[in-house]
Amino acid sequence: MDHVDAGTRAPARGRDTRALTVTLALVAAYMVAEIVGGIVTNSLALLADSAHMLGDAAALGLALFAIWFARRPATAKHTYGFYRTEILAALANGATLIAIAISIIVSAYGRFRVPPEVRGGLLIVIAGGGLLVNLVGLWVLHAEHATGARGSLNVHGAWLHVLTDTLGSVQAIIAGVLIWTVGWHWVDPLASVLIALLVVYSAWELLRASTAVLMEGAPGHIDVDEVREAILATPGVGAVDDLHVWTITSGLEAISVHVLACDDRPPRTLLNEVRAMLRTRFRIDHVTIQVETESCDEAGLHP
Repeated sequence: MDHVDAGTRAPARGRDTRALTVTLALVAAYMVAEIVGGIVTNSLALLADSAHMLGDAAALGLALFAIWFARRPATAKHTYGFYRTEILAALANGATLIAIAISIIVSAYGRFRVPPEVRGGLLIVIAGGGLLVNLVGLWVLHAEHATGARGSLNVHGAWLHVLTDTLGSVQAIIAGVLIWTVGWHWVDPLASVLIALLVVYSAWELLRASTAVLMEGAPGHIDVDEVREAILATPGVGAVDDLHVWTITSGLEAISVHVLACDDRPPRTLLNEVRAMLRTRFRIDHVTIQVETESCDEAGLHP
């Protein structure tokens, strides 16, 4: 029997930190303006947008803290280190988004019955400024960080916060135009509900993905059956058993597997070939392989 562990190497998060810091500064600066503007204009849509920006600021701050905390070295009790802190932050951000959406819907209910008067012109101006700030934040986060399958789930959660707030600003602008031009004050609570629905939609995938990581589910972009067949196709491998693939943190997948060696080569040679294949084909670097040297005849297999 032979064994190797390729080590746990977390993806670099330096660019993520810079992008999050810049976006946090932008969001926090304009959040105050939206809160004041929502009070002055008496607009629930604008207050909902400002509340969402407050959630954005908290989410961005939490994401930054998670990246910093995840850099702590592994200990005897936490042998994988603290990488999962980023996943916990993503889960918390998703839950926060849902809570924000519920509060917006509850506030909108009363306004549907008796729509208050809203200053549409000022609403348009303030929401337009918020839209500009959010667009800049989206550009910064997208330019510094790829949101694909191997991107940081933590940063992707913060990006979703800013995206839904951007859409919320658009809804608030539309509401302001309709209030200003035709006097439809009921559009304000309607816009706030639409914002809430967008928030729920964006939060659901984030909650699902972060929960899957915490439950040790296989990464969504890796087909475990395909991994099994690829290992079996490696010359000298007679059988594959006890195969597990999971995510330690975003961009850091791990695999453990038990293989049966069915040729006369040293187990280390077979082990290195399987490792190289997993790294090249599936981009999995953290690999633990147990090799049994039992012959194929003894196992009932024939090369």
